[in-house]
Amino acid sequence: MTTDSMLKFVQTAKRMPAKRAADARRQDFDEIYDEFVTDHAAEQAGRCSQCGVPYCQVHCPLSNNIPDWLMLTAEGRLEEAYEVASATNNFPEICGRICPQDRLCEGNCVIEKGFESVTIGSVEKYITETAFENGWVKPVKPPRERDESIGVIGGGPAGLAAAEQLRKRGYQVHVYDRYDRMGGLLIYGIPNFKLEKDVVERRSALLADGGVVYHPNTDIGSTVTLEDLRGRHDAVLIATGVYKARDIKCPGVGLDGIYPALDYLTASNRKGLGDAVPAFDDGTLNAQGKRVVVIGGGDTAMDCVRTAVRQGAVSVTCLYRRDRANMPGSQREVANAEDEGVDFQWLSAPEAFVGDGRVDGVRCHRMRLGVPDATGRQAPQVVEDSSYTVDCDMAITALGFDPEDLPAMFGAKELEVSRWGTVRIDFRTMMTSLDGVFAAGDIVRGASLVVWAVRDGRDVADRIHDYLAAKAETASARSAA
Repeated sequence: MTTDSMLKFVQTAKRMPAKRAADARRQDFDEIYDEFVTDHAAEQAGRCSQCGVPYCQVHCPLSNNIPDWLMLTAEGRLEEAYEVASATNNFPEICGRICPQDRLCEGNCVIEKGFESVTIGSVEKYITETAFENGWVKPVKPPRERDESIGVIGGGPAGLAAAEQLRKRGYQVHVYDRYDRMGGLLIYGIPNFKLEKDVVERRSALLADGGVVYHPNTDIGSTVTLEDLRGRHDAVLIATGVYKARDIKCPGVGLDGIYPALDYLTASNRKGLGDAVPAFDDGTLNAQGKRVVVIGGGDTAMDCVRTAVRQGAVSVTCLYRRDRANMPGSQREVANAEDEGVDFQWLSAPEAFVGDGRVDGVRCHRMRLGVPDATGRQAPQVVEDSSYTVDCDMAITALGFDPEDLPAMFGAKELEVSRWGTVRIDFRTMMTSLDGVFAAGDIVRGASLVVWAVRDGRDVADRIHDYLAAKAETASARSAA
């Protein structure tokens, strides 16, 4: 390592890639950040202190070797930087864009206090885009092909990460997904201004070039049963994610004009992909010209409010029952939404939806934070006689997601689930109650971050390999006897 390439955080201020002006980015769904130019990426990577205990790596679910690829970037060794970044992450170009770095790696950077963190996510994105531009990103070429096949249910980040890891070992991998494209929420749930869809499609095409076989428009339970897949494959992975919107329980919830967040985001993303979307075109799931209220404080709520702005909503209000400091969403996303004109009403919660057949307002009450609950967060409490009404033509509920009833959907009553409806697994083997059937990602841990789904996909690929290797060894011993 050259002596003058690192430790520049004292002399060099934190610098993000250029961000498009709010007025400009309100007009389209393009990504809001430009890419780093080479000199700026090297300069920001050089701010890394190369500390002995890198908290950035410790707080990354994938344990990415962040100091190493920052050092290589600072020294201009970008191909090596990509090799290091991709060694622990199947989708660095995606995580660099959508990970909440302010809560993970950057938020735990040891130089954060007084100097501000290294811009880890933007450098990660820069490294990978440079790798694609230079042809350094290649399809998987396993050293040898294996006869065993694995069926993966779900083409989201957990399923695709597992698929790639299994292909690296030479397994025949088939991915089944209910939708017409691979990517899951990366395609249908996350707006373009955070993750342009050609980035996801480029990666899924690369996996196909490496031998992963896709089966789109395949709904397990109707198109094909779980038992059918168990007959076709030597192992099956359930990586469906969680899509069922959590209900909101208050008067007026049945009025027209109230929609779950994922329905709204899917319609917008499909429109952006060029699909025919009647529910968008007829104005049902289109915020243009409407007063929009979004209920929730997570990243999905931020996606909804910023999508509504771009669709031409007259006003966009976000209601959250806690204060800004206690919201689960990325503070960076909140700041971007505020720049774009979103009105955040903190410590506010819906009391009722009002209207005659169709919603025309949300009656809210003020909240205050009381004693901490079991998780350590202060529990919100209603302030008496504090009701007020927010005018509204369209309300979007973004309160999180729960798993669907997989045993019923898959026709597999023997598939055990937890009391939350997530698939129950043995955490040592990641196998479900069905022999040879594994599960990973949100369908096990509940709704979480994409980076955790990638981690789970990588881990379960190892456990599937262990299972098949043990099975082959047992079969070999029996035949020898």
